[in-house]
Amino acid sequence: MDENLQEIGPGHEGEIALRVRPHRPVGLFKEYWLSPEEMKRSFVGDFYLTGDKAVKDPDGYFWFIGRKDDVIKSSGYRIGPFEVESALLEHPSVLDVAVVGKPDPLRGQIVKAFVVLRPGNIAEPALKSELQTHCKSLVAAYKYPREIDFVQELPKTTSGKTRRVELRELHKVLKH
Repeated sequence: MDENLQEIGPGHEGEIALRVRPHRPVGLFKEYWLSPEEMKRSFVGDFYLTGDKAVKDPDGYFWFIGRKDDVIKSSGYRIGPFEVESALLEHPSVLDVAVVGKPDPLRGQIVKAFVVLRPGNIAEPALKSELQTHCKSLVAAYKYPREIDFVQELPKTTSGKTRRVELRELHKVLKH
């Protein structure tokens, strides 16, 4: 759906929404516990807004872009971190990676990557440049990470998901 809760056609980016009226899907939670504001934001009209951005292809398949609050807006482009992370993970030196938007006065945000290297690799400027070039070869050039920080590990939830909110705060304390 678009921002006006109108269904959009294939090839257009929108938010995944589930119809909850007249019948709520089996397995969908009842409510956000003690959070009426979150309920108002997520349950709008006949729909539950998942917070996931995607594009539907002509065959009806959804292609995940990222969480609505994780999408990076840089120089008028909307960049899903998942695509950039997937490209970086294809490099043989990369063990794990997470991408976030970093505030930038000129572009609004820039793509910033936090990279965990495989054992035996050295965090050095030449490798940063190599990773940027590698990324540009796999995704549109405007999506490459303009900044890369090498880290020992990524902050994770107990279920193993990367805590991007912590990474957005971390870039404030690292020198850049």
